Amino acid sequence: MPDALDASLPVDDTELVRILAADGSVAPTPAAEQYLPLVDALPDAELEQFYRDMVSIRAFDRQATLLQRQGQLALWPPSWGQEAAQVGSARAARTQDHVFPSYREHVVARIRGVDPVDIIRLMRGLTHGGWNPYDPKNGNTHIYTLVLGAQTLHATGLAMGLAFDGKSGSGDPDRDEAVIVYYGDGASSQGDVHESMVYAASFQAPEVFFLQNNQWAISVPVATQSRSPLFRRSAGYGIPSVQVDGNDVLASYAVTRASLDDARAGGGPRAIEAMTYRMGAHTTSDDPTKYRTTAEEQAWGRRDPIERMRAYLEGRGAGEAFFADAESEAQALADDTRVRTNALGGLEADQIFTNVYSEQHPLVEEERRWFHAYEASFEGGAS
Repeated sequence: MPDALDASLPVDDTELVRILAADGSVAPTPAAEQYLPLVDALPDAELEQFYRDMVSIRAFDRQATLLQRQGQLALWPPSWGQEAAQVGSARAARTQDHVFPSYREHVVARIRGVDPVDIIRLMRGLTHGGWNPYDPKNGNTHIYTLVLGAQTLHATGLAMGLAFDGKSGSGDPDRDEAVIVYYGDGASSQGDVHESMVYAASFQAPEVFFLQNNQWAISVPVATQSRSPLFRRSAGYGIPSVQVDGNDVLASYAVTRASLDDARAGGGPRAIEAMTYRMGAHTTSDDPTKYRTTAEEQAWGRRDPIERMRAYLEGRGAGEAFFADAESEAQALADDTRVRTNALGGLEADQIFTNVYSEQHPLVEEERRWFHAYEASFEGGAS
């Protein structure tokens, strides 16, 4: 039976795209009907991969949180609760598409090929950016951006470049490229996001704005941020916009696949608001008990994206052996993360001077020499 949402949950059911109810049954909303063929075309192996992705990244996320508590990381932004929004959208992108995350899209990065320990290295302070977005193994995944909304400017610039260079709208889906950019409800109030939408709409950039509305911008609720659903903001710029149940991985996949296909084909930008919930803290420096109620957390907990997908797969005949294998795979990822993190060591002194400019710069070299002389001035040759 369809899930009965608490009246307190800010979901606009009249326009919301949902395919799976909270109990895992197929109960599409009227707005979801047009997307059902995309879901029907998914083979069992891909549906099961969605579940594997979500279970694995939750295990990784929990391990990373523990590592931060043990002093191995400076900070960690948990993604607990947002797995379906991220997995569905990431699996919807094509190989040639470009991905711009914010700083919580751990499973998006992993799906695209980024080594999860590269995210750990970033949060440990061992690297300027975490990974090289131009290395093919990283799947056109650009680096995390902690400056709220800044990545939307970067994404729009690249998307405009694709349009100018004729890399979209040719009618060849295997060649045409698009951009997907992730940001949150708090970032949606930043000027950078709105400026990006102005340019994307004006130049019909092949771009999908993917807003993960997890209901809280640290301690500020969405009700304070906006008096109307956030997907209407992008619609105000003439960008076709859809509100999707972000805890439904099938809805997230289908809407993102359709949106990216339209953008890639030359239809201009699209926007998606995924209604989800940050079950954990904003980061490990945050305490959500100071501003959230237990009742609210429990209400969203009943809509857990992993439990929803598990129930759906069980209804399709997936057996206990599959789920046990998925759990084993997730535990292996968590164990590998712990072992490799503990072996990372510290920061190489010269690292701070690399990749500041694309070519050597005399001022940077002067600072490098000063630093080495400063280090040598201490007893033992190190400060």
